Formats: sequence, structure tokens, C-alpha cells
Amino acid sequence: MFPSTSPETGRDPWAGNARPGPVDPSRGYPPGPRTGPANDDGGNRRERGGPRRLRKSGPARRPDDEPADDAPEEEVEPVAVRRPLALTVAGFAALLGVGLVLGAQTAGPGHRLPFAFIIFGVQLLFVLAWTMAMRPPALLLVALVSAGVAAAADAAAVQSEIAGLAPLGYAAAGGFVLGVLGQLVRRVDRVRVTDSLGSTLFIVVGVVAFGTLIVLSRIPAGTQAITICLTATGAALTVARLTDAVAPWPRLAPQVPRGAAGVVLGAMIGTLVSAVLGSYLVGFTPTSAALIGLVTAATAVLADLAVGYAEAGRLMAGEPPTMWVARHMQGPLGGFALAAPAAYAMCVLFL
Repeated sequence: MFPSTSPETGRDPWAGNARPGPVDPSRGYPPGPRTGPANDDGGNRRERGGPRRLRKSGPARRPDDEPADDAPEEEVEPVAVRRPLALTVAGFAALLGVGLVLGAQTAGPGHRLPFAFIIFGVQLLFVLAWTMAMRPPALLLVALVSAGVAAAADAAAVQSEIAGLAPLGYAAAGGFVLGVLGQLVRRVDRVRVTDSLGSTLFIVVGVVAFGTLIVLSRIPAGTQAITICLTATGAALTVARLTDAVAPWPRLAPQVPRGAAGVVLGAMIGTLVSAVLGSYLVGFTPTSAALIGLVTAATAVLADLAVGYAEAGRLMAGEPPTMWVARHMQGPLGGFALAAPAAYAMCVLFL
């Protein structure tokens, strides 16, 4: 019996003794598309983690090529609060307030010069502290012009027939223009004249602001208003610095050695002191005195705090620190300089 199927069935009739290749089930048809990942070099090629993203320039980038954004952030170490320094600044603020208040008591009709001399001394301290801190391009020129503006503003406040701020405004404008022109003449400072505009204007306006106290002493109830406002300002600055020496919390910024408790407590104590004085001075009530005391005290402590932020910004920018004495006199001097026109405005508008 022979089998019904030949043993050669299923074999291709290759010529000669050539060995047949592997059987391809899809032979005779076009190859289908690849559905799996492409593996080159023995399957060592990395698989794609997602679709490619298009960028404006350069090759496409996959999500798994992006850097990780969960890197830990570096914490800024807070600046240490030096208690002896805070106590020293508090003492300076108290002495400055006492000097200005006692000087205002010496002012009277026809006797404004003693108070003008006291104001001029404070203005010179302001010029020294702020020029050394801000360091404008022509430091000596700005300092001399500012001192001249202070003298001119005080003389105008004493000698003017009508007590007003117009002569002080003219003195400030003339001093600013003179300072800018002096820097334009010098070739070395001409390049940085734009940078010096802000510092020159600030120093000139600051010294003129103290002159408003002389004008305020010439109007009715002006001396009493000076007593209330400057006492509240001195008390607010002193209490704020004393609180920072004891409990500087919560910290407003790690780079600024000041606490929010001192700022709030200083403004509150200053308002309380002004209300108490208002109950004893003629022409004032505790309510009206507390109102003008609140404005001047809050203005002073905020100006003192802004000075600390400005100094921290200069240090973070890489600028060298200024003179130690001038750097720590800035806060109280800036607070009184800003409180003086605030006292004048409150006295004129609400009294």
C-alpha cells in the first residue's frame, strides 16, 4: 500500500541542493505596519515616554527630558537682631524728639531764630546720614547744595511776611536744579546723572520738610500742634525700636531685623500719648489730638521701616555698607522728616 500523500508535499521545488529558507506566512503580501516599539541594537534603545513637543527653535523635546521642578528651595537665614543697636537707635529717636519739642517751645512772635537754628542742626544731620547712605555720584556737591537749600528754606520760613509753603517750594526747586546742573558740568558724573536725580531730589525735599515746622510755629495753635505731633512721633519711634530689642516678631522679612509688633505698638503708643497731651493743651481735645497724633506716628514708623527695607535692598544688590553711624541715623531722621509736613497738613486742614 502506498500512502495517499506524497512525502514531498509542502516542500518547494528548489533547484539543486540549495537549502530552503524559513517559511514566511506573509509571503506574497505587502508587509504590515509595525505596531510595537522600535528596538535597535538588540533592544537597548529607550522607549518613547510620550509625544514630542514642538519648540520655537531646536529639536523637539519629550516630557521625560524636562528637568524636575520639585527641587527644594533654599531658605534664607534671617538677619540677627542686635539688641544694643536697637536700644541705641531708640535712644537717638527719643533725644531727637525731645530736642525738637523743646526747641518749638522757644519759638514766639519775633523770636523764631532759636528754633530755626535747632531745625538747621537737624537738617545737617539728615544731609550727612542720607548722602552717606544713598551715595549719589557727586556726593560732596549734593551735600553742599542740600545744606544751602536748608539754610535758604529756614531763612524764608522765618523772614516771609505770610506763613506759607511757597517759599520752601521755591528753595527746593532751585536746589534740585542747581544740583543737577552741577553734576552735568562734571564729565565724570555726567554718565550717572540719571541715577542721581532720585537721590538728589529726595535729600533736597527731606531738608525742606523740616522747614515746615518753622512755618507751623507761626500759625495759631501751631506750637501746640508741634508739641503733640513730635511727641507722638518720638514716642512711636522709641517704642518701636525698644520692642524690636525685646520681641522682634513676627518678622516682616528675613533680611530686615524688624518685627510687626514694634511697628503696631509704636503707632498705638504714639496715638495714646497725643490723646493725653490733647486733654491738657489749649485748643485741642483728646479726639483731635489723637487724630493728628495717629497720622504723624504711623507715618514716622512706616518711614523708619522703609529705611530698613532700603538698606537691606542695597546690601542684597552687592553694594558696600555705608558708615555705621549714618546708616542707623537714617530711620529716626527720615521718620521726623516725613512727620513734619504731615503735622502741618493735619493742623491746616482739620484745626
